[in-house]
Amino acid sequence: MRKIAFVALALLVATVGMAKKNKKTEPVPVAEPPMTEMQEVSYALGASMGEGLLQNSSKAGITLDLESLLKGVGDGFSSSNKFDEAKMQQSFAKLDSIVMEQQKLAAAKDKEFLEQNKNTFGIITTPSGLQYKVITMGDGPTPAATDKVKVHYHGTTIDGTVFDSSVDRGEPITFALNQVIKGWTEGVQLMPVGSKFIFCIPSELAYGEQGAGNGVIKPGATLIFEIELLGIEQP
Repeated sequence: MRKIAFVALALLVATVGMAKKNKKTEPVPVAEPPMTEMQEVSYALGASMGEGLLQNSSKAGITLDLESLLKGVGDGFSSSNKFDEAKMQQSFAKLDSIVMEQQKLAAAKDKEFLEQNKNTFGIITTPSGLQYKVITMGDGPTPAATDKVKVHYHGTTIDGTVFDSSVDRGEPITFALNQVIKGWTEGVQLMPVGSKFIFCIPSELAYGEQGAGNGVIKPGATLIFEIELLGIEQP
């Protein structure tokens, strides 16, 4: 019995030793050396340029090739640009053409959505083109355009991308009804206090060809809002 116990103990020790031997050593992260003052300045400029390019390209609906972009920055910085002036202008013209085509496709998609949506059961379309559906009809007063209103809302693009939501933040918001996009000004005036509506707002009643939200709301975008009117505050 004692012999069996010794054998078991020996096997256990051998197994533990083998496990330690076979255990992969995790690489130790190497800390980056501190930047010099000019390195910090240079990095900040580069990061700012990158953020701006990302926002603008996203807003335009295009995806830049990062490797080629960095190559172009390096070549330009070292005065070794491979493109002459004519080629540069030709490339910029291509960019304008791509952006315009993307905007046309997006506008057509949003227009198609609105055309189909207006035939959806329960959707009402106003003369301005605003579409809405009543989820809950309250029994309170309706606001005027000069009133301040307290609302909860959830805003998305037609593909479901959330760009703003007081519901997600867990806190309603109060604002003057004549200081927001046209679709809100018109739509909320249709709501008695206590109501919840869904609005489909065409771009001409929203942010138009400028877009908004750092590229999340693209030029010509249709916006969808679920709005609950909580109260009216006189200005």
